[in-house]
Amino acid sequence: MKKKLLVILIAILSTHCYSQISFEKGYYIDNSNQKIDCLIKNLDWGSNPTKFEFKLTDKGQSKIETIESIKEFGIYNISKYIKKQVSIDRSSENINKLSENKDPYLKKEQLFLKVLIEGKANLYEYKDKNLRRYFYNKESSNIEQLIFKSYKTFENEIRENNKFRQQLWNNLRCSNHNMTRVISLNYNKNDLANFFIEYNQCNNQEVINYTKKQKRDLFNLNLRPRFNNSTLAVKSPSSILSSIESEVKLGFGFGLEAEFILPFNKNKWAIVVEPTYQSYRYKKITNSINFEGGVLITDVNYNSIEIPFGLRHYFFLNEKSKIFINASYVIDLPSKSSIDYKRSDNVTVNSLKITSNSNLAFGIGYKIYDKYSLEMRYQNTRNILTREPAWYSEYNTLSLIIGYSFY
Repeated sequence: MKKKLLVILIAILSTHCYSQISFEKGYYIDNSNQKIDCLIKNLDWGSNPTKFEFKLTDKGQSKIETIESIKEFGIYNISKYIKKQVSIDRSSENINKLSENKDPYLKKEQLFLKVLIEGKANLYEYKDKNLRRYFYNKESSNIEQLIFKSYKTFENEIRENNKFRQQLWNNLRCSNHNMTRVISLNYNKNDLANFFIEYNQCNNQEVINYTKKQKRDLFNLNLRPRFNNSTLAVKSPSSILSSIESEVKLGFGFGLEAEFILPFNKNKWAIVVEPTYQSYRYKKITNSINFEGGVLITDVNYNSIEIPFGLRHYFFLNEKSKIFINASYVIDLPSKSSIDYKRSDNVTVNSLKITSNSNLAFGIGYKIYDKYSLEMRYQNTRNILTREPAWYSEYNTLSLIIGYSFY
């Protein structure tokens, strides 16, 4: 029941918070060359967009414009896209789908190209999922693709067509560039952007660099104490020893979480690793005629380090607060843990060593000022007696986690 409620709550929050990304000051130019200042919804696009959402005023109604009616749009000091009809090669770089043809297959398409460097020579980028293509032009010349293509020979060897280096040597040669400098270039944004900056500076041209990233907090260390509501059930159909019938215990745990913010989609995704100490104690005395003194003592001592590896998604409510959900795969490492059955004279009748398997965890929480957080997390059933085939166990936990980010 707890798990169902958590899943329903996550679904509701996901629906209502999806649109919580801020609108930022920008502009667009329509096909009639009219420039409109507006507020553009910054999605930090992973792939080049074909449309964008905007407002004319902060309290205005949001609208959509598409590539058909817009020739340029941008967010001031962050990004700029221009519409151009260009010839693009979409050959796959997947090793299992490589072409046997060295030459690119160029096809004309109308695209929004992302401006990376502006000056006497301009550099542009086009991304579509795993596809990366770079384009350039010099002054008012036509925009062309910088050619790079991996291909497979008849001998099944993988080769590269690095024509982009020849293009740059022929068209953007500078007095401080030599062939070694060009040959050392890789087909990626950083190498190409640095080369275009050098070329423009060499020609005493002003450079606008859109590749400069806004300062982002991409790594956090969080202290994570928690209150655990844990349930344990232990049974053995073939044993006269006492079963443990879904005993609920309140406990305390402590974790240290490393959070790695992924640098796209406005910092909404993160990978988290959270080593956590947790413990569960249970002791019960039952009357039993099968043991000396007529008493059986059941003593559970379960201590472990849990290591959840998870994926987190944030929903921004405003500049100060956000809601998050996460799903984790939890590895459990018990230490000095066992379930002991003893007689009244404290002699051990049987001792079951606790060794557990992995399980899944799902959480939902709230964070404010990027500093303080509160999370509710549910862990599904875990077997803690994996090396005791004659025994059956179920252990699960519902936690209330308090977080403090100190780095």
